[in-house]
Amino acid sequence: MEELLERFLRYVKINTMSKEDMHQTPSTMEQFDLAMLLKDELIALGLKDASVNEHCIVTASLPSNCGSDLSIGFIAHLDTIPGFSGKNVNPRVIRNYDGNRVDLKGISLDPEEFPFLTNLKGKTLITTDGTTVLGADDKAGVAAIMQMLSEIIKNDIKHVNIKVAFTPDEEIGGGIDSFDVKSFGADYAYTVDGGIFNGIEYENFNAASAHVEIKGLDIHPGSAKGHMLNASLIAMEFNSMLPQHEAPMYTEGYEGFYHLCEMKGEVGSASLDYILRDHDLNKLNIKKEMLNRAMEFINSKYGSDTCTVTIKDSYLNMYEILKNDTRSIERARKAMRDLGFEPFTSPIRGGTDGAKLTQMGLNTPNLGTGGYNCHGPYECACLEEMEAVKNILIRIATN
Repeated sequence: MEELLERFLRYVKINTMSKEDMHQTPSTMEQFDLAMLLKDELIALGLKDASVNEHCIVTASLPSNCGSDLSIGFIAHLDTIPGFSGKNVNPRVIRNYDGNRVDLKGISLDPEEFPFLTNLKGKTLITTDGTTVLGADDKAGVAAIMQMLSEIIKNDIKHVNIKVAFTPDEEIGGGIDSFDVKSFGADYAYTVDGGIFNGIEYENFNAASAHVEIKGLDIHPGSAKGHMLNASLIAMEFNSMLPQHEAPMYTEGYEGFYHLCEMKGEVGSASLDYILRDHDLNKLNIKKEMLNRAMEFINSKYGSDTCTVTIKDSYLNMYEILKNDTRSIERARKAMRDLGFEPFTSPIRGGTDGAKLTQMGLNTPNLGTGGYNCHGPYECACLEEMEAVKNILIRIATN
């Protein structure tokens, strides 16, 4: 486990924050710093085809040594979120964690707030110092894949063809668009980008975005009667026509939502930006229809060009494809059970690179990492769970 820990700490100290609205892949050049390090480490392990392309995608392969023609891919992402600092990460390693509150700079990891901590008592807890993300999302996945390769090679373990990839910009949703599924050459793959170590995730949201434009009529308020159209008030009226109980703060599990991400407005113009999510595609389509009905009502009340709704699809629920070929899911389940772990499955209330990859023709469910509380200063990871993830990956590759 110490080699895995050293590897993980080495990776999280490299700043790989992605950045929104850059219109390039990768969105930040710093991601190349980790990509090039990984390429060098892969070459040092003996993977002769290790490379980094112009889009910061690292790929390498380890040919089968057991006569198998099966090729399995393992994928993790390089970047950390743009919304909270991933610079100057100073991880704290707590051996034999006592299960009590951990005080960091200005914040605390408290089992009363985060009950999963009680299950980590006696284990090795890795936290932030309270000022940055840790980067377990997804450098715990990167470290587990690299450690898997190291141990398979070092111990001459019999294995199928192994394909690995480390990709940029997962946190902003665009990095996987440049991924060449055909040249990667896997029969199926796994993203190692979840939470609990024994997790298998293969159901994610169907997703769309909606942009609403409202045109108003801005005239002097002293002579406004019967003439003014206040676009901001109309925008509020539009939002009030959507099901108020279907907002993120009221939903869980398989329940979808409308999420108002941003609202801008003056008297003369206003706009609202939503994301729409549902595991059931029919229910997502109903949400789209609700927006269009609200638009029609506004236009019938205030004028035909008052409101415009533009809806764009983002990604689909990978299960609609995976249910027709469950080999990847069943192999992961068997690997976990062979190691004495009972697989834990829950719907992803978001999306993964695996969702897009599955649509691109590479079935890619998601596995756990041993990381918790991603996307903020409360992020932490359990070394023993990261070790279990590494063992699961080895078992998948050799089973």
